[in-house]
Amino acid sequence: MPKKITIAAAAALPLALLVLAGCATGNADAGSGDGGASNEVVRIGVVGAGDPYWETYKEAAAAEGIEIELVDFSEYTQPNPALSAGELDLNQFQHVIYLATYNVASDDDLQPIGATAIYPLGLYSTQYESVEDIPEGSTVAVPNDESNQARGLLVLQSAGLVELKDGGSIFSTVADVEPSSKVKVEALDAALTATSLPDVAAAIINNDFVEDAGLTFEDAIAVDDPSDPNALPYINIFAARAEDADNPTYLKLVEIYQNSQDVLDGVLEASGGTAVFVDTPAADLVASLSDVEDDIRANQ
Repeated sequence: MPKKITIAAAAALPLALLVLAGCATGNADAGSGDGGASNEVVRIGVVGAGDPYWETYKEAAAAEGIEIELVDFSEYTQPNPALSAGELDLNQFQHVIYLATYNVASDDDLQPIGATAIYPLGLYSTQYESVEDIPEGSTVAVPNDESNQARGLLVLQSAGLVELKDGGSIFSTVADVEPSSKVKVEALDAALTATSLPDVAAAIINNDFVEDAGLTFEDAIAVDDPSDPNALPYINIFAARAEDADNPTYLKLVEIYQNSQDVLDGVLEASGGTAVFVDTPAADLVASLSDVEDDIRANQ
């Protein structure tokens, strides 16, 4: 059975060492849904629409009178601008920190309306079977987007591969890797960390790209801890435009995702058994988003 927990308390920042992935115009009627109107079409942006559980989710929504159109993206940088531009009604691919980083950088106000899961972030290698085997002075790759780069660096620090300036935080970058660290760190596009494995000692690989690289989640030689109560900013979410945050149809879609056992079973299978499901209240997600945004601005 999938693990399901509730995280109710907002995380204190900086985090303790946590070590985690042209459209047509959206349906003009979607914003006025009544939570179950027949023939309603909601466009949801995702990364990895080929995962079988999305079809299960579409079927569960259809049973409630809501038609879903999935819009698949290949890069994490795409779904938020598409949502903001009205090309999507919702997206579901990111955690709170990623959304906060986007909002601050883009002067946007996208909002979390529901929680899905926390996904541990793993370190993988095709050359070494353990962290201890990685040679001193070798290179390890991490994703280059700000939130996952910091999280990946915290994974490396927890594994004893790097030391981060001031102990590290959700704002750490490769520039914060101390020269005395065991390995060198290179930041690459998230989609490229997996393909870099022949050329680096190890790489932090976001879950969306693990199986595409011919790996399994069990291949990870180090992971972070999603059960830490400070993990709230790493909860994956459904996001909407601020004016749609109380849309009953969209909130119903969150409820369907959280309460459909077939959907949860599919997500768990697609994640290689790593997903930890959460039903954190939207108000707590919004508060966490605000806190992280404030900290990002303070650190600019």
